[in-house]
Amino acid sequence: MKFAPAVALIAGLIVTAVLIGQTGFQETGAALAHSSWGTPLTILVRVGVVVLAGIAWSLVLPGPPTVPLHICVKLRLIREAVNTLLPVLQVGGDILAVRLLTFSGTPTALATASVITDVLVQALTQFVFTIIGLGLLVHAGGSGPIVEAVTWGLITAVPLLAAFFIVQLGGAHGLVSKALARFAAGRQWQAVGATEGVYRQLAAIQARTGPFAASAAIHLFVWVFASLEVYFVLHFMGYPVGLAEAVAIESLAQAIRGAAFAVPGAIGVQEGGLIILCGLFGVPPQAALALSLIKRVGDLAVGIPGLLAWHALENRHANVKNT
Repeated sequence: MKFAPAVALIAGLIVTAVLIGQTGFQETGAALAHSSWGTPLTILVRVGVVVLAGIAWSLVLPGPPTVPLHICVKLRLIREAVNTLLPVLQVGGDILAVRLLTFSGTPTALATASVITDVLVQALTQFVFTIIGLGLLVHAGGSGPIVEAVTWGLITAVPLLAAFFIVQLGGAHGLVSKALARFAAGRQWQAVGATEGVYRQLAAIQARTGPFAASAAIHLFVWVFASLEVYFVLHFMGYPVGLAEAVAIESLAQAIRGAAFAVPGAIGVQEGGLIILCGLFGVPPQAALALSLIKRVGDLAVGIPGLLAWHALENRHANVKNT
């Protein structure tokens, strides 16, 4: 692990320990003990999220060759595992997925374009999800620093999302290709041709408006579906919230977690964010901390099998190459 992520991880662990200490180890432990079915239901929701996200990714793959759905789901599991458990700034799993997708015979340009599109759709739908959550919070009477911070975060995200989308358009295609050609200084450079191939595949993917829209709809549903983690856990701990409140908490917690991309697993940041967000709906700190810890269990329940699946794929590919 590099120095900066290691420092961020240690700082996050210290923050988490301090939060639990201030809240009370016994109180947090008691909230965990009362979660009952909350933990297994969280794991089931997380599995559903991975499967649905894999389906959404598969829709933007035009083929040929056609990528089997089970491969998209498996690679989505690996993407989640790497981005959640490893210090890769929440993008390393997506980069890895390009390589792993080529193991199934998918051309590199198509694999790259599909992952870029899937990440873009996921970012756009999360943006919408955050707006929904913020609206629900304001409707419930929420105000103050958390509303202001999220609002400014959304405003800041608009030009970033717009730039990400514009880079994929035809005009930007020419600019990127010219920039790479100038950098190559007249020499034959593989990146120039690779960029051309990726843009061709991006154009093919975005031309299929029906599957693209269906993928976006599924991704948005996935964000809302993930709110069931909050709903179930708090219900079984004896602090029931409505679905609207669960969506508000989940959406803003995900926004906070995304903003803390430099901290591995958003350790400490997620815990503090959930204490603030849950407190807006009358949920005490010990229950919010217990919710965060159960979410960590969900991370491990999906992450460990994902890392094992990655290891198995790499070994299988190495064995095929050596035969």
